[in-house]
Amino acid sequence: MYTIAGLIWGGSFLFIEYALTALPPIGVAFWRTAFGTLAMLVAIALLRSKFPTDFDTWRKMAVAGFFMSSLPFALFSYAQTFVSSALASIINAVTPITTVIVMLIAFRSEKLKPHVVIGIVVGLIGVLVVLGAWQGFGENEPLAIIALLVAVVCYGIGTPYVRKHIAPLKLPTEISVFGQIGTAALTLLPFYLFTGPLLTSTPSLVAIASTFAVGAFGSGVAYLLYYKVLDVVGSAIASSVTYITPILSLIHI
Repeated sequence: MYTIAGLIWGGSFLFIEYALTALPPIGVAFWRTAFGTLAMLVAIALLRSKFPTDFDTWRKMAVAGFFMSSLPFALFSYAQTFVSSALASIINAVTPITTVIVMLIAFRSEKLKPHVVIGIVVGLIGVLVVLGAWQGFGENEPLAIIALLVAVVCYGIGTPYVRKHIAPLKLPTEISVFGQIGTAALTLLPFYLFTGPLLTSTPSLVAIASTFAVGAFGSGVAYLLYYKVLDVVGSAIASSVTYITPILSLIHI
């Protein structure tokens, strides 16, 4: 599950690039959550899972949706109008470090074992060395780099939040994921409808397929797998799945 989620997310950066040929960044973020929500509705129907009825559960899932979907998806889409999918995935690989920092500051109830921290740092160094990160960001738009870093911080907050506040609810995984990306879709919808064009050009088949893929698989299936991994190994190790994504992104170039 860990590897499959990483591979799906690695492909998502390329799908976002293609989706941006027809949609504005906020549109990519919205359709990503919308198709992910539909994928989870199919899973819920097949598994006959029951939705929670209390407000507090939905509130917690909405907070998870903000940090794990709506804001970072919009930021990554915006950034990729200026930077390559490879660079976006490289910066995304910083997620485990931001997760560890957030855990040390705000989520101390989830204990970090020294060998886990060492492994994450070594893994990050390995990824950066392989990708030649010492060459810097070149002449890329500074605001795009900032957007990517903020998105990574969001993931760093969202993962331990899910572990602490969503996992104890013992909801079916498909319900937890539906709550996260479904509330994110509702958050993004008014911004998509009222802040600019719904389309930036006539969608090609590649753009349509990519938008569907990044939503149904990158936001639906991948998060379904990620939640299951998170339940078993915890926030720090689960977030290290992002180490897989840059390698796959380079294969696309």
